[in-house]
Amino acid sequence: MTGTLYLCATPIGNLEDITFRVIRILKEVNLIAAEDTRHSIKLLNHFEITTPMTSYHEFNKIEKGRYLIEQLNQGLNIALITDAGTPGISDPGEELVKMAYEAGINVTSLPGPVACITGLTLSGLSTRRFAFEAFLPSDKKQRMQVVNELSNETRTIILYEAPHRLLKTLKELYDVLGDRKVTIVRELTKKHEDTLRTSVKEAISYYEAKEPKGEFVLVIEGRSFLEIQKEDQEQWKKLSLEEHMNLYVSKGLNKKEAMKAVANDRGVPKREIYQLLLEKE
Repeated sequence: MTGTLYLCATPIGNLEDITFRVIRILKEVNLIAAEDTRHSIKLLNHFEITTPMTSYHEFNKIEKGRYLIEQLNQGLNIALITDAGTPGISDPGEELVKMAYEAGINVTSLPGPVACITGLTLSGLSTRRFAFEAFLPSDKKQRMQVVNELSNETRTIILYEAPHRLLKTLKELYDVLGDRKVTIVRELTKKHEDTLRTSVKEAISYYEAKEPKGEFVLVIEGRSFLEIQKEDQEQWKKLSLEEHMNLYVSKGLNKKEAMKAVANDRGVPKREIYQLLLEKE
């Protein structure tokens, strides 16, 4: 019998944000794999959990991952915890989950706090559709590639950022995305939690005057469909009506179908396209 890998969500700030189930499992398992044992010992001591710990982090995730899989194969139950929040979200836990599945080991997740969802619900922006990007890449080329991709994102965007990089990130977002609505949440669930609902441009001015402190979640308004549609219509209007029609006819559409497609592209009634074509004959 193999053991089970438990993904245990831990508080993102306030120690009261932990489930009874997580506390029970942390006490019952044979071993806890923690991102930073020095950090996690405070949590374990607070809840009087004496289960042995071992470190599992970005820099040992392959070697230590193999060790943890061996232990699971021998029947040990292991709980995986991160410094804060849910394991596997923007941390090396996802690698261990893959390794466990490949080894045929049972994996289960114990739900709880996660900063991106907590920040999203506080944002006052649309929560129906969202894109979570975590921390932007540190490599300049990769970073700009991601930011450029986000420029056309219609879903609400969620980013994490450290205080020393916040202003740089806000300026990059302003340069590429323009001045969007943004909610900046700082120190979630902690004593000094605060929420700033503003625009990207105003946020830059705010943090130029006030040094950023704490960990940040940025929730940014997605691009509106109306704005995209308007830009697309302007692009189509650069073509002559005949060129636009011929584009669809060359794709196999008959004249009636082509007129409908052209009208849709330009945001006008089909009869208007018909009338303009008649005038040109």
